[in-house]
Amino acid sequence: MFSRPFWLEMVSNGWQGRSIVWLSGVRRVGKTTLAKMLGDAVFINCDLPSSVRRLDDPELFFDGLDPGTPVVFDEIHRLEDPSRVLKILADEYPKLKALATGSSTLAATGKFKDSLTGRKRSVYLCPVLWEECQGEFGIGDIDRRLLHGGLPEALLAETPDPAFYAEWLDSFYARDIQELFSIRQRTGFLKLLRLALRQSGGLLDFSKVANLSGLSRPTVMAHIEALAVAHAVFLLPPFHGAGRGEITKRPKAYGFDTGFVAYCRGLDSLRNEDRGDLWEHLVLDTLRSRLHNSSLHYWRDKSGREIDFVVVRGRGVVDTFECKMSPDAIEGKNLEIFRRLYPHGDNFVVSPAVKKPYSRRIGEQLVTFSGLAGLRILHPPPSDPAKPAREEQGETDEPE
Repeated sequence: MFSRPFWLEMVSNGWQGRSIVWLSGVRRVGKTTLAKMLGDAVFINCDLPSSVRRLDDPELFFDGLDPGTPVVFDEIHRLEDPSRVLKILADEYPKLKALATGSSTLAATGKFKDSLTGRKRSVYLCPVLWEECQGEFGIGDIDRRLLHGGLPEALLAETPDPAFYAEWLDSFYARDIQELFSIRQRTGFLKLLRLALRQSGGLLDFSKVANLSGLSRPTVMAHIEALAVAHAVFLLPPFHGAGRGEITKRPKAYGFDTGFVAYCRGLDSLRNEDRGDLWEHLVLDTLRSRLHNSSLHYWRDKSGREIDFVVVRGRGVVDTFECKMSPDAIEGKNLEIFRRLYPHGDNFVVSPAVKKPYSRRIGEQLVTFSGLAGLRILHPPPSDPAKPAREEQGETDEPE
C-alpha cells in the first residue's frame, strides 16, 4: 500500500469546514484504499448486507461511537437512503466526521434525496498524479505513466494489459452507467465512450460524434452528460468575453486517464506528438486537484490560436498554462494575442523537463517555466470564482 499524503491532507482539510467529505472518482482509482489509510476511522462497506443492517437505525449506530471518531461509508449509494444517514450525522452528531465514497458526483443517483448543501466538501480523486509517481510510487519513467495510466493496478503492472482496459470499460458500463442512468444501449454507449477517449483533448462537436457513433445527437448529448457525471469525461469550457473572434460555446472533452486514451488509440509506444498530447492530460489532473472546476477553461479563437488552460483567479485576473514536453518548444504569439485581450495574470509553461521553476520573457510577457511539482505556487481558488459568461455547452454552431 503506497502512502497518499496529498489526498489524505485534502480529506483532512475538507473536514475543517464540514462534517462530511464526499470522495468520488472512477472505479479502481483507489478510493477504498485511501479511505482505509484513515487508521482511526470506523470503516463501513455499504456493499455488505451486514453494514446495511447496522445502519437501519442511524442514531443507535452513531450513539455507539466516541466523539471525534471519523466514519467511512464506502460505496454509500448502496444504502436505501444514504443522504438521510449523512444528514443525521451532520446535524445531530457535529463531533463526528464522515468520509463517503462513490464513483460519481453525489447528485448522480436518485437515492440522494438531499444534496447536503452546507454539510459536505467534495474531493475528486484523480488517477495517480505525476508528482505521486515520482514520489511515493517511485516511478520516474514518464512514458510508463502516460501509457499505463494512473489507475494503481495498471500503473504498477509490468506492461499495459489490453484485457484490463477492456474489462474495466465493460464493468464501468454494467456497474456505474446502468445503475445510475439505466442506459440500455450497451453497444452504442461503449462505442461512444471509446470514441470520446480516442478523441480526448479535442473540441467536442456533438453532431460529428453522433455521425461517427451511429447515435442521434440528443442521445449523444445525454450520454456525454452521463459520462461527465460519472467522471469518465471532463468537459472543459472555453474562456471568452473580450474578443469577437473567440470560441464561446464548444467545450473540450478530456478522457479521465491517459492509459485508457492510449488503449483506445491503439498505442503501444509513444511518438513525440503522443507524449505532448497525453502530458496535457497530466497537467489538467494536477490543476483539477488544486482548483475548483469552475475556475478552469481553455481559450481559442476562430483562427485556431489557442491557450491550453486558462485559470480564472479573480475578476479581470486570469492565469495561462501551456503544456510542453520540452520548454524550448514554446513560442509566444498566441500568448501575446491573448494578453492583449486579458492583460492581467501570470503565465506558466509546464514541462516534465523543468526540475526547478525559473522565469524569462517571451516577447513582452514574463513566463514561469515549471514542472508539475512547482505548480504548488498556484493561487487558491476564489470563494466565488469570476466566471465569464458562456452559452450552454451543448451548442456547436461554431466552425473549428
